[in-house]
Amino acid sequence: MSSIPETIDTPATRRRRALPAGLALTGAALAFTSLYLAAGVLTPLLVLYRQQWDFAPSLLTLAFAVYAIGFLAAVLTLGSLSDHVGRRPVLIGALVIQLASNVLFLVAPDVGWVIAGRIVQGVASGAATAAFTAALVELAPPNRKRLGTVLGSVSLTGGLGAGSLLAGLAIQLTSTANTVVFVVLIALTVIGAVVIALSPETMPRTSGALRSMIPRVAIPPAARAEFAAAAPVVAAVWMLAGLSGGLAPSMVRSVFHLDSGLLNGVAGFIAPAVSAVVGLTFARIDPRRAMTIGIHASLVGALGIIGGVFAGSLAVMIVGQAIAGVGFGASFTAALRLVFPLAAAHQRAGVVGGIYVVSYVAFGLPIVVEGQLTGPLGEVPAVVCYTALTVLLTLISLAAQTHITRRTCG
Repeated sequence: MSSIPETIDTPATRRRRALPAGLALTGAALAFTSLYLAAGVLTPLLVLYRQQWDFAPSLLTLAFAVYAIGFLAAVLTLGSLSDHVGRRPVLIGALVIQLASNVLFLVAPDVGWVIAGRIVQGVASGAATAAFTAALVELAPPNRKRLGTVLGSVSLTGGLGAGSLLAGLAIQLTSTANTVVFVVLIALTVIGAVVIALSPETMPRTSGALRSMIPRVAIPPAARAEFAAAAPVVAAVWMLAGLSGGLAPSMVRSVFHLDSGLLNGVAGFIAPAVSAVVGLTFARIDPRRAMTIGIHASLVGALGIIGGVFAGSLAVMIVGQAIAGVGFGASFTAALRLVFPLAAAHQRAGVVGGIYVVSYVAFGLPIVVEGQLTGPLGEVPAVVCYTALTVLLTLISLAAQTHITRRTCG
């Protein structure tokens, strides 16, 4: 009676239909990169939007910062979902959300649409980041699992930097930069979703999906001293990252009086590009030493940014941003390596939540406050106050790290 071939829905057939592991790994890395390319392109494009639509500086910083709202909401509720329902459903869903945000930017008639698009973009990134990071490791060959970790790190920070630089080039070379950028990103997102759909599933379904969506932010007692010592510099480096992405490109025109889309892109590119390289390099260095180097680099970088603003030198500010990128790559990686081992396996989700809250509140909230202060204080004083706060936070972490080192030696 049965005339339907038995091979239609067997596990063996599903395996044959899936892409080869190497192609799936490459496609997943490119799909992950596309998420952060999209986040990075907004860095110089926001300056272009402000020129076109003539909105207040406070709206520019708000449009940049609301990304953090979407990201935090998604990562705290959906960050562990792929552990229970599988990687592919979460990744495909996140890429569909990303596609919607790209369309919003493509057709945006005013800054309100851009703000909505940034929130949606943050949700996509927050939903996908943990799942992509895990999938890249799982798709990597058994003897090359570090390759998956490296691809995850480079896709994130490298995508942010490359997105800013490429968008800056598009602004410099064409009068339709927004259309060019988002048509390309829409195509990349669609291709990424197809690749993920055809890739093998690396995580079997397990129970507890709804329970995993309850936000968990908790630092166990054994990790609290290290977390408290690291949190101020983590906040500082994410504030400096917010400055590079949300303030520096607009300062190219408003503070340094240079009208160049390419320089806008470079201003947003330099810090994440340096942090991507440094994060990989410092992964093998003792975390306490890496943290100390990162703190000092963050301090010097912040002072360099302030010096460049006061001196009216874009070159000095960009050098300060590059040094701050060293600080981000070294200290953030070190913070994770110092805090995580002190938490038991069942406590690490809460620790991740705590680190994300510190990072993305610092990334989003202070820059909105800075935007509000630009009116009454002026742009340069507001930027100096913003950057001076990162110096204070860095010094607090330096004192805390010194105390821990002395206590350990004693």
